[in-house]
Amino acid sequence: MKTHLTLLLTTAMLLGGATLHAEDSVHEFKVKNIEGKDVDLSEYKGKVLLIVNVASQCGATKQYDPLQALYKKYEDKGLVVLGFPANNFGGQEPGSDAEIAEFCTSKYSVDFPMFSKVSVKGDDKAPLFTYLTDAANPDKQGDIGWNFEKFLIGKDGKLIRRFATKVDPANEDLVAAIETAIAK
Repeated sequence: MKTHLTLLLTTAMLLGGATLHAEDSVHEFKVKNIEGKDVDLSEYKGKVLLIVNVASQCGATKQYDPLQALYKKYEDKGLVVLGFPANNFGGQEPGSDAEIAEFCTSKYSVDFPMFSKVSVKGDDKAPLFTYLTDAANPDKQGDIGWNFEKFLIGKDGKLIRRFATKVDPANEDLVAAIETAIAK
C-alpha cells in the first residue's frame, strides 16, 4: 500500500509539473575545483554561499572586483563566494581551467574558491546548476540567462535568492540579503 501511495504521489507531482530532486540542498553535491580536485560542498555547511557562474571575456567580468571585495568583507562572518566558469554564453569562457585560474588571480586577485568549468544550461547542464535553476525561490526559476548570475545559499544549503547578471555584487539588496543570511 505504501509503495502504491508513493508511486501515486510521485506521478501526480510529475504530471503537475513539479520537478523532483534527489538532492535537498547544495551540500549534497560534489564538484571539482579549478585544480581538478573533488570538493564535497558539505564542507560549506554552516556557511552562507554566493554561487556565481563566471566568464573571463564577458562585459560583466568586471564583477570579479566587487565579488572579491564581498568575499573579503564577509569571509570572517561566514560568507564564501564560489565561482563556476561556464562557456555557455557567446563562448566567453574559452580557456582551460589553468588559464582561467591564472586570469582570475593575475587580473582580479581572486582568492575565493574557483571550480572547474561547467555547463550551466542545456543538455549537459551540471547537476548543481540543474538543482539551482529548478529550486523554488522568490526571484526566478528556470535557465540562467547570462554570465554572472548569483545564487545566494543559506547556511542550511538551501537557495535563498537569485540575482540576475545586471545586479552588481555591491548592490544594496544583494548585500542586505547576504547580511540577513549571515545573521541567521
